[in-house]
Parts: sequence; C-alpha cells; structure tokens
Amino acid sequence: MKQSNFERKFSRYAISNLSLYLVIGYAIGYAIYYLFPDLYEYITFDPYLILHGQIWRLVSWVVTMPEALGLFTIIMLFFYYSVGNNLEYTWGKYRYNVYIFSGMLFTIIGAFLLYAILIIMCNTTGEYETVLNAVGMSYSGTSVTDLAVIYRGIGMGIGNFVSTYYINMSIFLAFAATYPNAEVLLYFIIPIKVKWLGVLYGAFIFAEILQGSWVTRMMVITSLLNFMIFFLQTRNKLSPYQIKRKREYRKNIRQATQPKYENGAKHKCAICGRTELDDPNLTFRYCSKCSGNKEYCQDHLFTHTHC
Repeated sequence: MKQSNFERKFSRYAISNLSLYLVIGYAIGYAIYYLFPDLYEYITFDPYLILHGQIWRLVSWVVTMPEALGLFTIIMLFFYYSVGNNLEYTWGKYRYNVYIFSGMLFTIIGAFLLYAILIIMCNTTGEYETVLNAVGMSYSGTSVTDLAVIYRGIGMGIGNFVSTYYINMSIFLAFAATYPNAEVLLYFIIPIKVKWLGVLYGAFIFAEILQGSWVTRMMVITSLLNFMIFFLQTRNKLSPYQIKRKREYRKNIRQATQPKYENGAKHKCAICGRTELDDPNLTFRYCSKCSGNKEYCQDHLFTHTHC
C-alpha cells in the first residue's frame, strides 16, 4: 500500500498498541463508575456542557463503559483487543490510528449536529416535549423563559447515545472485512468463520437502524461512518496475505543494507552464490514472488524458478 504524503509526515506520531490503551481506558471508566459514581457524571459526553466550558468531555467520554460490566463483557473486550492488534499489524499503526480516531471524531460530529438540529426544532416549533422525548428525556412543562433547562436536557439525552460501544463494533467489522475466512470459536466451542459473525453483527445494526428513531439512526450511522468509508475504499484492495508479503518484502529491502555474511558481504545470489565482493558491478534484487529472504543477481533475477 503506497504511503500518502500526509502519512509520511505524521506517521511518526501514531500510537503503537492502541487497542491496549483502549482496554485500559475502559478499565478506568469501569473503576470510576463503580468507585466514584458522582465523578463518572463528569466524564460522559454532553454537548451542552462542552459548549459551556467543560471541554474535557470531548476526550473523557472515550473511557466510558461500552456495556454493563459482566463476564461476557470482559471476554468481548479481550476479543476486541486481539482483533485490534491484528488490524494494527496488517494495516500499520498509522492507518489503524486513523481508523479509530476518525470513528471517535465522526461520533462527536454526529452528536453536535444532532444537538444543533434539536435546538433549531425547539426554537422554530416550540415542541419541547417532542424534542426531549426524541432523546429519551421527560418534559416537565418548563416555561419558555427557562430554555436553558430544555437545552441542558437535550444535551444529557444526546450523551446517552454517545457510546464507545460502536468503536468496538467498528473494530470487529473491519476485522471481519479484512479477514473474512479467519475462524473463531463461538462460545469457545463452535468454530465459525469471522465473515458470518460480521454478517450477524451487520444484521443487528440494520435492525437497530430500522426499528430505532431518527435520532438513533443518525447516531448509529455517524458512529460507524469510519467503517463505511473503510469498506468502500478497501473492498478491491490487497488481501491480508498480500499485504503481509509486501511488508516482508519491504523489511528485506531495509535489511539489505546491513552485512549479513561472514565475509562482510551484504548481498548473495541464491542461485550462483556470488556476492558484490566477487564482482562490484553485480546488481542484486529481492524477488517479491518467492517466499523467504531470497535475493538474486542480475543474471538470475528473471530466470530463476519461484519458490
């Protein structure tokens, strides 16, 4: 996969082992929820409070609980950690970082867009009860002069829709699209290909979109927009096996500049055994179609049998 100029410039800042930090963040979120429940209210997403100075909520919400804590949740978090690591190895840490952080960014944009739409509806229609009910909040007959209370309720309601659940969902969906024929043990017993689990996840999401309100549809779609973009961009790209081969090929090229033979030679033809010490005019190349760390001189690069 060819690097873009943007990637070459900013890949140095990419976070390695990002999935581990996500799981650690969830552990912190669970600890805060059960040990300091009052503090937990200060880390959830709330567009109203963010616009009134609590800007840390733009970041702190990513450690909130994706689901209620239980044995199944713990197992799933370890599973997401495993598939996330596989994606990072296959794509590289830069692309994996972009995928995860773009999912978070799209979620934030979707939440603020929803907040703006609901505020406009309040100001133009005066249907406060309808607006509050759309985000799961109750209406207590607040007067028009107390619109700030209405806006606060809208912000709290939207916060209930902003969850790290869809971040984990997008990780698995990307893994299923990248490794469709990989097998996992369902309930630790039944072997099943990942693509069928991906189809099942997709069916659940589709049902949620169909049966949910327009608010639910909007938040689900924006939260998974990173996967939709990824799927459209990569459906005709290289398979994971081809990507791995190219990564190994580039690694071999980097190692070629270091002496690796007892006589101090850096290159050696796998057919005739000649090195650059035998003939300084010889040119050596790795073959991308051969397995292993094999390079050939100019006389045998195009005439050898691939293995």
